[in-house]
Amino acid sequence: MAKGNYHHGELRNALLDAAETLVCERGAEGWSLREASARVGVSPSAAYHHFTSRDALVHALSGRVLARLGERLSGAAGQQPDPGSDHQQRLVAIGRSYVRWALEEPAVARLAFGAGATDSETAISPHPHDVLDAELDRLVDAGCLAVSARPGAEFVVWAAVHGLATLLADGLISLDDTKAVDREAERVVRAVLSGLTQETEASPKWPTARSAHTERLAKRQTGSSSGTP
Repeated sequence: MAKGNYHHGELRNALLDAAETLVCERGAEGWSLREASARVGVSPSAAYHHFTSRDALVHALSGRVLARLGERLSGAAGQQPDPGSDHQQRLVAIGRSYVRWALEEPAVARLAFGAGATDSETAISPHPHDVLDAELDRLVDAGCLAVSARPGAEFVVWAAVHGLATLLADGLISLDDTKAVDREAERVVRAVLSGLTQETEASPKWPTARSAHTERLAKRQTGSSSGTP
């Protein structure tokens, strides 16, 4: 297809592709909607039919990146063999995959989790948070994590894994190679899970963490229970 000769839906995807390329080249902030339009050979006015502003394009790109990450994490967990006695290995695979993604695409990762970049109303499926939730629920079902330790456990795991990924991406800590990165991610995940397994009904009540995604889910559930469409 000639540059600039796009059908309606194809132009939207082409603009997202161009924006992602610009992010990889210049970072999350170093480009404009006009530049993305120029990359695909259309006028800014044509782009405005799909994205009313650069922020709108960023939100849409963030959603697409997060959905792709969700698929990647889900796939990493699904590739693990029968757990046998090691029910943690699926979550370890998720941690490894997350850290590798953040190191392979640091600028895209920063955009996806940038301020305001995850509050889009567009459904993200599979959402990385939901993938993590599902694996922690598996551990509860397998008797490897107490029901009392489950609330908010996803935020504890995410904080640890994201922290490692950020420290590595920013060069604040270094490891020899990809194998070492995988091993360190495994250690972090297993250490967090070891701590969570120590929690009992008698443990103190921890703060209730929230994210844009969990607040969005809560709103939908409230709307459903009240009959709001």
